[in-house]
Amino acid sequence: MKPALLLSALLLATPAFADWKPVETVATYAVSGQTVEELYVSIGEKGPVIGKDSAGNERRAIAHTNFKLTWQRDYRPESSACVLKSARPKLIITYTLPKPSAKLAPAVRARWDAFAAGLAAHEKVHGAGIVDMVGKIVAFSTGLTVADDPGCTKIRAELTQYLDQLSKAQRQASRDFDKVEFGAGGNLQKLIAAFLIGG
Repeated sequence: MKPALLLSALLLATPAFADWKPVETVATYAVSGQTVEELYVSIGEKGPVIGKDSAGNERRAIAHTNFKLTWQRDYRPESSACVLKSARPKLIITYTLPKPSAKLAPAVRARWDAFAAGLAAHEKVHGAGIVDMVGKIVAFSTGLTVADDPGCTKIRAELTQYLDQLSKAQRQASRDFDKVEFGAGGNLQKLIAAFLIGG
């Protein structure tokens, strides 16, 4: 399934998705150069920082997907229990992608456009995973009831524990996806090779 179709399928399958929609934005960072080699070197120098290696040096990515998630939750004490009547997310997904700072020659532009489209499709799959995670949180949260919790404190702890599990699973799935994509014969490995070598 193509990434765009995968995203659509995940969005349609997400529980209670009709009640909320993610906001997707694109941020760009400028790369310089007039050849594919120069552009790729610039990506390595200017790509988004995603952490540090064991030596303390900054690790950069070609592209990156990040998100901000906030909630409106309606906790209701009922007798001695607490019920989470609704949980409405506000999800903002930001895709950070490279963008040439100057006009490119037609042949280089054609290779760049194919490369950029492949990067965007890859990041969209990460975005779909985030949307799926939030949908699972909504499904779990809505109607969640915890007995003997008139102050609605136990329910928050239970929810936090579930969110932590889902967040870890989403991050692991994202890492696993990247490992395949960048691995031997993976889509991103092929995409980079096509950009640098042509074909």
